[in-house]
Amino acid sequence: MANFENTSCLMAFVVLFTFCACEEETLGDQSFGVLDGKVVSNGLNNPLGNVKVTTNPSSNTVFTDEEGNFTITNISIGDYSVQAEKDDFQTAFEPVNILNDKTSNVIFELDSMSVSNMRPLIPSLLFPEDNKRNVRSPVVFVWSSSANDVDEILYDLELRNGNTGEIQVFQSLLDTVFRVENLAIGANYFWQVSANDEITEPVQSKISSFQLQGVEGNRFLYVRSIDGNSVVFSGGEPTRANEVNVNENEVQLTATGINTYRPKANIATGKVAYIRSIGGESHIFTMNLDGTAKRQLTQEIPIAGFRQDELEFSWYDSGSAIYYPNFNKLYTVNADGSGTRMVYEALDGEFITEVATNPVDNQIVLKINDSQGYRTQLRIVSPETNLGTQTIISGITGAFGGLDYSLDGNRILYTRDISGTENAQYRLLDSRIFEYNLTTNTSNEIDTQKPTGFNNLDAKYSPNGGFIIFTVTSNDGISEKQIFRRQLDAVEVIQNELVFTNAFMPNWE
Repeated sequence: MANFENTSCLMAFVVLFTFCACEEETLGDQSFGVLDGKVVSNGLNNPLGNVKVTTNPSSNTVFTDEEGNFTITNISIGDYSVQAEKDDFQTAFEPVNILNDKTSNVIFELDSMSVSNMRPLIPSLLFPEDNKRNVRSPVVFVWSSSANDVDEILYDLELRNGNTGEIQVFQSLLDTVFRVENLAIGANYFWQVSANDEITEPVQSKISSFQLQGVEGNRFLYVRSIDGNSVVFSGGEPTRANEVNVNENEVQLTATGINTYRPKANIATGKVAYIRSIGGESHIFTMNLDGTAKRQLTQEIPIAGFRQDELEFSWYDSGSAIYYPNFNKLYTVNADGSGTRMVYEALDGEFITEVATNPVDNQIVLKINDSQGYRTQLRIVSPETNLGTQTIISGITGAFGGLDYSLDGNRILYTRDISGTENAQYRLLDSRIFEYNLTTNTSNEIDTQKPTGFNNLDAKYSPNGGFIIFTVTSNDGISEKQIFRRQLDAVEVIQNELVFTNAFMPNWE
């Protein structure tokens, strides 16, 4: 019995010893260490904050502080792969061995995403070509595509006016073609394009230059209605045949807020004369072809008569002076504003509305009408004798207008409303273009193939006499006005050519 008790005690001791021994070995397998480290940018070694740090096998997830430091405590001993990730940087991995009660350290140098991304190619500027002259406005800029990988490319176009230093920047363009309007006519410009994939640093093209065409090539003057005022423009010759090519090289010569109209150029002097409203009066001004050096000519005696917008004046004596009407009197004023004097007086009740000068002998033709604009006479006057030498048209009902002499002085261009309508609103219903031959004393219509319900107005000869230019508009009095030209004496039927839109009162010198 005693032996059995001793044996039982011995067995219990062995079991207890074995259990304790096993428990001590398991606790040793779960020993812990510490992992700390730092994350910086590769190359610059700038500390990177808010970097996400994780391990595999998994442990705690932490983020770096502003100095790029991180710490993971109570991490089980063993081998780990540590991962560092941050937006706009490439994810990095580093191996580490965690030891019992030890601190292991790891350093990450993260590469920016741009390191593996290809920069855009440098754009090549195609048009306008470098140092190109007489570029027409508006300008369509063209450059090569600079895509070098799958990234979307955005372009910035920078323009600098070499005359004024003004800089214009057009940003985030997706296309490699861009149209720019309202550039300064005649100015030198410098331009550059930068390409940006929003990952790498932008790349810039070389700087290219060009010069816009100046006003010296603009042979046309006309008026456009803007914000209730008439504004004077100049424009250039259409350059591309068989295409819709209007409003070429437009230059605004007078301010939008001032009512100006009836422009007429004198190429010999390089001046444009025009009418400007001042208070309740209208006066004649001149300016350079580019709109500079504006000067008032008429002072005490304004240009006046029936309907201010119907009044016309005329250069004469190689541009040294101007004829203009004031009710029933015709005056002359020198181009410098001096020498105002009366040269012809019509009867009381006769209004001189328009005047044109014969380029051969300086005789003039007047359009004379009553206070309502009717009972029109076309009267040739000799300024030397102050007498009307010939009345070529009279006694025809309806409205007349648009006087001009041919280059040889043998023909007079005018318009007439063949409907014969006379009304208080001075509304025209069917105005057409006619030519009076002073040699044969006959008048013939110039067929412009005008559609019914439209008027032809403000007809003028071209500088070489081979064309006429005129305004076309609906007879409703409110529709858009357009300027057309037509070749005279053509063997084949020639269509009218649209030259300017939303324009009227043409002058072609």
